[in-house]
Amino acid sequence: MIVIAIYHMSSKVVSRGAGRSAVAASAYLSCSRMYNDYDGVQHDYTRKQGLIFQEVLLPPKASPEWKDREQLRNAVERAEKTKDSRLAREFVVALPIELPRKVQISLLRDFIQNNFVDMGMCADFAIHDTDGHNPHAHILLTVRPLETDGTWQYKTQKEYLCIRNGEEKGFTASEFKDAQTKGWEKQYPYKVGKKRYI
Repeated sequence: MIVIAIYHMSSKVVSRGAGRSAVAASAYLSCSRMYNDYDGVQHDYTRKQGLIFQEVLLPPKASPEWKDREQLRNAVERAEKTKDSRLAREFVVALPIELPRKVQISLLRDFIQNNFVDMGMCADFAIHDTDGHNPHAHILLTVRPLETDGTWQYKTQKEYLCIRNGEEKGFTASEFKDAQTKGWEKQYPYKVGKKRYI
């Protein structure tokens, strides 16, 4: 008999518009108690069972105090001003039960580091397994990229598609004024795209 692991992954956005908070999501995945400075609510998941491993991974330009997930998630909450703000990206990933726990942790850490943290995101993750037969990881990522000085960037950035002498080129809103003095004209108002994590 051959046993094959079944792959599962789900993703969603943690947003205030859906009544969620990044602090609550982080408290849940880490089975801990955390206070949300934004709304004054304390989230207590200390009775939750099944926490196997937890860690926070940060890019080099992130504040070292964000190794404390409560500090990180409250920093995220402070950066968002609107009642429907997107606060985090959340993934739940099944882990192969056939692999030893150390290998599961190592593979998960490498995956998060290579695909998210190296791109500038802060990652808060944990492995849960209540009955020994359902190892899975909760991964919580920041939505905003970081500037080189460690401050949050905008989630999106306007880019104007411009034309000059038949040539097309895109300029960000901050670059457009200079480009305009060099003869570039807007072809379309703008397109909105996610700012790259670098």
